[in-house]
Amino acid sequence: MSASPSVTSASVASASVASESPAVFDAVVLAGGRASRLGGVDKPGLRVGTRTLLASVVSAASAAGARRIVVVGPDRPELPGGLAFVREEPPGSGPVPALRRGLAEVSAPTVLVLAADLPFLRARHLRTLLAARPGLTSGVIMVDDTGRPQWLAGCWRTAVLSAAIQAYEQNSLHGLLLPLEPAALDPAQVGYDLAASEPPPWLDCDTAEDLARARAWPADAPPETDEPQAQQQREARR
Repeated sequence: MSASPSVTSASVASASVASESPAVFDAVVLAGGRASRLGGVDKPGLRVGTRTLLASVVSAASAAGARRIVVVGPDRPELPGGLAFVREEPPGSGPVPALRRGLAEVSAPTVLVLAADLPFLRARHLRTLLAARPGLTSGVIMVDDTGRPQWLAGCWRTAVLSAAIQAYEQNSLHGLLLPLEPAALDPAQVGYDLAASEPPPWLDCDTAEDLARARAWPADAPPETDEPQAQQQREARR
């Protein structure tokens, strides 16, 4: 894999202390994949701890203050109301068509693009991405502890991403996003504390081994505690 993009600590620090109103942003969650490495099961509906994988990601985006959350995948009546569910055509045709369909529902200037299988993603991680995006040309993504880019854990300028995807004719998410040269936040910059033995926010559940690893953590990562404040922020932006 090509070397991951990078962002300096100074860039993150200056963005984090910027004295501006919270960004108006939407979130697109890709939840319609085939889960072929898990035998075709309903992966977003699998549980880690007390919540489904998709519920954890939706909760993180909501608590971070997303104005609108678009889930590209089947309707989930068990999730809270207010979500927008859409499907790519044909369903299961891949991440690029799914992202293209989700972006068609986005009107905010900034968009989070997230996988639906990140059980330990929390609002504080997303806020760090959001704080780093101002001043960047395209966007910012997480990288894991091996330096691998996490393309479905990122924050983007909606106009830049929409223009790129409309001109793109292939079906590789890497091929779409790498040329945009996003900045990257390493584990320390995104607020992950390895010494505290907390579960990594980029841990995705692509295989049975990944799922077993996630379920082996002794308990759910700490729940969000600021949902009322986030709801107030969303209402103020409408």
